[in-house]
Amino acid sequence: MAKLNFTIATPERVVLEEEIDQVTIPTVAGEITVLPNHVPLVGIVKAGVLAIKRDDKNEVMAVAGGFFEVSDNQVKILADTAERAEELDLAKVEEAHERASAALAAARNQSDVDYTALAAALERELARVKVARKHRTHHGSVIDTGNQTV
Repeated sequence: MAKLNFTIATPERVVLEEEIDQVTIPTVAGEITVLPNHVPLVGIVKAGVLAIKRDDKNEVMAVAGGFFEVSDNQVKILADTAERAEELDLAKVEEAHERASAALAAARNQSDVDYTALAAALERELARVKVARKHRTHHGSVIDTGNQTV
């Protein structure tokens, strides 16, 4: 079966670069799943959960903002942020989500620009919570964050 050459990068780093079977990308028009031999396409990535399937493994990432391009069995994503599930600490992510929710509630009377920025931050934090919870569900109650175990 054909594979996709997949790359996801942020301004800070290349998060993942490898061959995969499929990827589901959150876009402003809804989720899109890209399989090998997909028609060429470009689009905008919105905050959400990115799902990757390769061989018999599934992986999820929290992404926020950016662009994607599909062409010749290559998928390139340039994201504002992208975090693999194992990089997320569920307690810290839930705390950040609560802070973003509180800030959004407090900003209801502020300017539309402030409110929009806070809504985007809340959407990003919600995606991070979903990814961290999904990882915890699939890997038990222990999450290895690289340097510490939660």
